[in-house]
Amino acid sequence: MSALLVVRAGPQALVTDRGRPGHAHLGVPPSGALDGPAYELGNRLVGNDDGAAGLELLGGGLRVRALGGRTVAVTGAPAPVSVDGIPAASHRALHLPDGAELTVGTPVGGLRCYLAVAGGLALPLTLGSRSTDLLSGLGPDPVADGDELPVGPWSGGIPVSGPVPVSLPGAVVGLRVRPGPRDDWFADPHAALAGPLWTVTADGNRIGVRLDGPSPERLPELRDRELPSEGMVTGAVQVPPDGPPVVFLADRPTTGGYPVIAVVERADLPLLAQAPPGTGVRFTVLR
Repeated sequence: MSALLVVRAGPQALVTDRGRPGHAHLGVPPSGALDGPAYELGNRLVGNDDGAAGLELLGGGLRVRALGGRTVAVTGAPAPVSVDGIPAASHRALHLPDGAELTVGTPVGGLRCYLAVAGGLALPLTLGSRSTDLLSGLGPDPVADGDELPVGPWSGGIPVSGPVPVSLPGAVVGLRVRPGPRDDWFADPHAALAGPLWTVTADGNRIGVRLDGPSPERLPELRDRELPSEGMVTGAVQVPPDGPPVVFLADRPTTGGYPVIAVVERADLPLLAQAPPGTGVRFTVLR
């Protein structure tokens, strides 16, 4: 069986796929790739079946050696890519001969790169997924130097020709939100969300992203009230009692005890997942 030998894992390399949705009743987050479109593009570029496992790379920094030749693709945040020291293109299929080394550098925009390999990573399934879940600890451990990642048999799909155009994240990202379910806990929830220019802080991960800005003001009669824990969804904008909001991502908890003022549209979450600290965020409240 072919494999990828991890020479250098970089800041954080995690196995990812479409995740394990539908297990919230067991306390299991959905997990899976934070930038779903980038992950899906990688599989199309190398001709994989839908849902094949690859790697999510926070900050790039990966170097792997091919044990057996394979087609690979690097997508997501634009980053320098090389094969045996020779510059190569991201967002297109690349042939990695047996023994060759692929290096993914630090992104020049955005946060997360994705590595797809023809055949997918053949690691054990947990609740139908190979994704690493940082909150529950399910799935493979984070990738480490010296790991040997087995690659499954290629299905023989025709790779997509490339390169594929990719856009850099802007200085400000726009996120659409729908109000509730606890927007009635706040004095003016629409203005509280849509008025400020929020800023992505460095205090974030796959569980959630904390924003910097004015904390939405609770109604006077609810300022000291506790909310019983209730179900949480991906994209929930939760407001702690004395702080700005947290937007929950794929490794989120399945329940929470602070009021959720709104929920970000699922299609906009990849923008937030690629937003470096210091990026501005504008909310648009949908009705």
